[in-house]
Amino acid sequence: MKVFKPEVFQGSLKKKDYFEGWYFKHVSADRKQVWSFIPGISLTRGRRHAFIQVLNGMTGESQLHEYDIAVFSASGKELDLTLGRSSFSTQGISLGIKNEAHQISGSVSYASPELYPSTLINPGIMGWYSFVPFMECKHGVVSMHHELSGGLEIDGQFVDFEGGTGYIEKDWGSSFPESWIWLHCNTFNKSKSSFTFSVAKIPWLGSYFIGFISYLKLEGRFINFSTWSKARIEKLEYLNSKLSIRISNKKYLLEIEAVNNQAGQLKAPVLGNMTRIIKETVDATLELKLSDHSGNILFEDQGSRAGMELIEKILEYFS
Repeated sequence: MKVFKPEVFQGSLKKKDYFEGWYFKHVSADRKQVWSFIPGISLTRGRRHAFIQVLNGMTGESQLHEYDIAVFSASGKELDLTLGRSSFSTQGISLGIKNEAHQISGSVSYASPELYPSTLINPGIMGWYSFVPFMECKHGVVSMHHELSGGLEIDGQFVDFEGGTGYIEKDWGSSFPESWIWLHCNTFNKSKSSFTFSVAKIPWLGSYFIGFISYLKLEGRFINFSTWSKARIEKLEYLNSKLSIRISNKKYLLEIEAVNNQAGQLKAPVLGNMTRIIKETVDATLELKLSDHSGNILFEDQGSRAGMELIEKILEYFS
């Protein structure tokens, strides 16, 4: 069943008002280069096309490359997709992107992937919500952390990813939520850890609820903080460009502080149509502190080159 493999192609090219996109993030070993590549499809009644979005995390510059849907193919059994002269899989990417303004070529291989843990009850980061058929947007984390080798020629300059760090996630459905916050980091200063947090306004049976998904992957320990696991948000505020969050479950308290840096513009789906403009940074800084409910600090670290999206309307639900 595809529900247990969120990384594979979930849809069909016959669908209408539908999108599906994969997010591949790459950070060089010296953290001086951060590049994200987002292949996907947009299927609407008026237009059907494939695309690759490119985001330079250090400058905020973004690119959009559009393709005829005929040059897109994806497997329903594993993460394996081809778009024109570019291919994407859990083993790596090979890019052949060219237009009048930009040219990207080369390949990056992935090794030692840390896959998101799956169970029969909770097949992915969405938990049991993965089984709900009418969700506006579904989300999957494919690889929480993997090692990079190889490099890319980007507009005449070689970008070396040897020894760097990668991450893969994806989304599919009809539209992104009305408002949300997304954070991700797997490039911490003192530990090989991975962290993701996302909160959104989610349509539900004619109404809505504010739901969130989050995890902290430490060396030898995986901790889930999500609505479906009965965790809760105790604090969420955005002040002077700093986002402060406190979340808890039965055992732990996690405190998060994130600061935005360079942001670039990306397109996001509305009823499958890639017409909404959002801002994303992959150059945020992040601080985490994990404690038990007795106040003992169990983990504390700082991260750089973190991903961050903040659609500020979500803050109204926490004021």
